[in-house]
Amino acid sequence: MIDREGLAAFLRRRRESLQPEDVGLSRGPRRRTDGLRREEVAALCHMSTDYYARLERATGPQPSEQMVAAIAQGLHLSLDERDHVFRLAGHNPPARGASSQHISPGLLRIFDRLSDTPAEIVTELGETLRQSRMGVALTGDASRRNGPERSVGYRWFTDPATRRPYPPDEQAMLSRLYTSGLRELMTLRGPQSRAAELAGLLLEQSDEFRALWATHEVGIRPVEVKRFEHPEVGLLELHCQTLLDPEQSHRLLVYTAAPGSESYEKLQLLSVIGAQSLR
Repeated sequence: MIDREGLAAFLRRRRESLQPEDVGLSRGPRRRTDGLRREEVAALCHMSTDYYARLERATGPQPSEQMVAAIAQGLHLSLDERDHVFRLAGHNPPARGASSQHISPGLLRIFDRLSDTPAEIVTELGETLRQSRMGVALTGDASRRNGPERSVGYRWFTDPATRRPYPPDEQAMLSRLYTSGLRELMTLRGPQSRAAELAGLLLEQSDEFRALWATHEVGIRPVEVKRFEHPEVGLLELHCQTLLDPEQSHRLLVYTAAPGSESYEKLQLLSVIGAQSLR
């Protein structure tokens, strides 16, 4: 059963303990509220202010598991805090580990400060959980995808549009990279894992994947300097730095260009035009 009073008190306390800069927001010159405003938390949780306010007043309906997960992420809760708020809301907490979609507060705090550079947080299956504004401008908005298509490795073999940002002379290596990585994950996670499910789908749908899978190749690793063919600014050569959350197997990928390079100038232009097309 939902503990409405306990849930309301916990949400209020967490909201009041957060500052705008903790969640990537600007403080502004006229802020008088201690902590975050309800409307700010509601926006972070992708819900209406009225719905969130009713939860804090202990007058709202029992939130669904999806709503609780959104609240836990919006309030930058730790895993223990996430599990606690699930139980207060009358639900069993989701599983931890590689299958979890909950991003750790530490990783989010770093990500929130990367608004001026392409960055994304991905799962071990290449599912994008968060993208910076510049990340969307570089490779497109990944938030609209569902099911197996959330995995870049799955899309690589099933959706030709996925390959457009990558130079043709590198695509064969990337095909080997995604196949090798999926085989390693399936061996690590087991035959009932989501990695095994994706491999089964690709074996049914892609001749290229089947041929590469038959080679049993493992150990292919991504290069540090990645090349992107952007439709507006042209070829970009970007260094990819990776920060790993070992508990959740999430990775924060940050793309930067060498200062003074042509790619650096193109990134500056991309920061201006964003995801819009100039054509």
